[in-house]
Amino acid sequence: MMIARRLWHKRALVNGGPWLCTYTSSAPSPAAVHSSHHSPFRVSSSDLVAFSTAASTWFCLADQVSIRRIACNVNGRWFSSEAVADVAAAVNGNGIVDVPLAQTGEGIAECELLKWFVQEGDQVDEFQPLCEVQSDKATIEITSRYQGKVSQLLYIPGDIVKVGEILLKMAVKESHVPKQIFENLEITKSLDSELNTHNIGGVLSTPPVRSLAKQYDIDINEVSGTGKDGRVLREDVRKYAAQKGIVEVPSASLSASPEKALGRKETCAHTSAESGWNYEDTTVTLRGFQRRMVTSMSMAAKVPHFHYVEDIKCDALVELKNSFQSNNTDSNVKHTFLPLLIKTLSVAMSKYPLMNSSFNEESLEVILKGSHNIGIAMATPYGLVVPIIKNVQSLSILEITKELSRLQQLALENKLKPEEISGGTITLSNIGAIGGKYGSPLLNLPEVAIIAIGRIQKVPRFADDGGVYPVSVMTVNIGADHRVLDGATVARFCNEWKQYIENPELLMLRMR
Repeated sequence: MMIARRLWHKRALVNGGPWLCTYTSSAPSPAAVHSSHHSPFRVSSSDLVAFSTAASTWFCLADQVSIRRIACNVNGRWFSSEAVADVAAAVNGNGIVDVPLAQTGEGIAECELLKWFVQEGDQVDEFQPLCEVQSDKATIEITSRYQGKVSQLLYIPGDIVKVGEILLKMAVKESHVPKQIFENLEITKSLDSELNTHNIGGVLSTPPVRSLAKQYDIDINEVSGTGKDGRVLREDVRKYAAQKGIVEVPSASLSASPEKALGRKETCAHTSAESGWNYEDTTVTLRGFQRRMVTSMSMAAKVPHFHYVEDIKCDALVELKNSFQSNNTDSNVKHTFLPLLIKTLSVAMSKYPLMNSSFNEESLEVILKGSHNIGIAMATPYGLVVPIIKNVQSLSILEITKELSRLQQLALENKLKPEEISGGTITLSNIGAIGGKYGSPLLNLPEVAIIAIGRIQKVPRFADDGGVYPVSVMTVNIGADHRVLDGATVARFCNEWKQYIENPELLMLRMR
């Protein structure tokens, strides 16, 4: 109620604009916000009003013609406005509940539907997984809030779904609706019905559906809606487009094809005059982690970079790794060079904490991070992702090895959680695992340093007496934010890191 009180005291009385009113009645219904007995106060579109009852908390955001979203928290379970309103319809005999895509994280406006776990006609239990979606931050499973039967799937894998859009419809019995919601939704239904009469162009539909119709150059008023109260749905537009020969009828499937996962949309054939062969152009829509990379790399390109390249001898590191593997008794553990590089990096950063920091451009402040949260750039079938190994300064090499293996497996399965790809303080890009001597990486902002590691290779070296001998050498390229780090600091840090890689026994002196 704190937000409501602040708005009540701060907002001036204005008639005709977006409005806000308090709800003090003991009747547990959010529909009281529509009552004319309360004074309308002007609020911005970002303001939120809280209505509390003994059983639940209601949040309402309103403007002149419609309530955009309502969320209800009953005993720790969250329901969106669309689902709540349709539960009321189910209670009154309709029996069909719309299940929308809920807010999956801060700043997330849309997600890609990866796959369905259910099909039309399936019986679903409460909290059973329905589908898997991917935002530009993580992959999330959407679970059912009800027990019932899947009536209709409104999207196919590969589709982009806006937050708040209906994913599927479920047939729900009154006995399966949570009691507290049942008691609080009588007036909500009538309120929702009244708000649904406000539409643009004479047809009930959401902005994304109208946008789809516009893409197909279809007059949405000519499309027959099969949704509630004649609402035009995405499949209605697609069906109409197929009938008019604008597009082919899509075939439904439980999961996206490899082409769909890559976002392939359309092709254009070209014929070679000499050979007669057809060559096709393919349009690819970037999604998920690929979209995030566009944003992050565009931002990083605006930052002045300084790159420092060094060759590091790895003979001792190779010998130590081989010793670990030969004495390994756990079949689930595979020792590689990377955990050793991660640990030595952490030890070196303890002496040069500026390398483990972030930069706030607005306040011109550098935040020295207490924890060494080292991100590892990984190439996956779903795009570039950087999972984070947290608190490396407190982990042993074996613990780092196990955590790295766990994160790699999750990345390959596209199962990383938001907290596993956020909070990094410095990034390692092991480009050498694929190939190449070295790379010139771009920063993973707001971090101030990133390191690209080349492959370890045997090269000849000259001894003082003129003799030639083989040496295992790795080339590293440190990319630094030149607004924060100067060349001398980066060079001294690299020398510190280099001595631990070339003489890993020195780690024993820093172990706690």
